[in-house]
Amino acid sequence: MQDDTPAARATDSVHDRIERARASLTGPQIAIAVALVAALGFTLLFVQDPMLHDSLHNFRHSAGITCH
Repeated sequence: MQDDTPAARATDSVHDRIERARASLTGPQIAIAVALVAALGFTLLFVQDPMLHDSLHNFRHSAGITCH
């Protein structure tokens, strides 16, 4: 069971989170996550239809991504 005390959360690192994910996720779950990230990245980078591009541009800003 995960320790949920403030001290444990303060020392929680990215490495710890990756190790927990590696222990709890299956291969197909990881493959699906990588595919979704790749598809979203492709869409955000290469779709250039003006109306779609503008909506994705606004989405990037709402997601906290600075693109200019």
